[in-house]
Amino acid sequence: MRVPPAFIGALFLCGLAAPALAQTKVVGATASDTIVGQHVAQFVHSKIGTTVGRGECWDLAAEALTQAGAIWDGKYTWGALIDPEKEEVLPGDVVQFENVVFEWEENNSLYRENMPHHTAVVLEVKDRGVFRIAHQNFGPLGRKVGLTELVLAHKKKGKLMIYRPLR
Repeated sequence: MRVPPAFIGALFLCGLAAPALAQTKVVGATASDTIVGQHVAQFVHSKIGTTVGRGECWDLAAEALTQAGAIWDGKYTWGALIDPEKEEVLPGDVVQFENVVFEWEENNSLYRENMPHHTAVVLEVKDRGVFRIAHQNFGPLGRKVGLTELVLAHKKKGKLMIYRPLR
């Protein structure tokens, strides 16, 4: 994730305690799943720069899935858990961060981000393991929806789960 250096090292926390996470797995995306993911991504894209719900990070994903008619548990299981090492990540997939630490070096500077409990939505797949994500209650836009880059290779510890919205 790349955010202005003023925000590096800050803790971004939304929500309280994470509920138990489902371990449902899916291999590949069906046509229906791809369509619901496209609806999720379109909804999120239309909300950039605005506040969704109360501005909590999870409000964005929750409202996007609800508007798209996706099936989810109403907590933090956003669909079917996928393995980004083995499966294609698609726009509309939801990312759940639990105690994740990212570190990377760029232009002779070391960057570090802590994501204790956070939710985001993939808007664009830039490369394998590199995504443009949308989220709120994060970084310089605060409770408004903003965009950052997620590079899976920068993850040093914690649990990062990617869910495929289902219909």
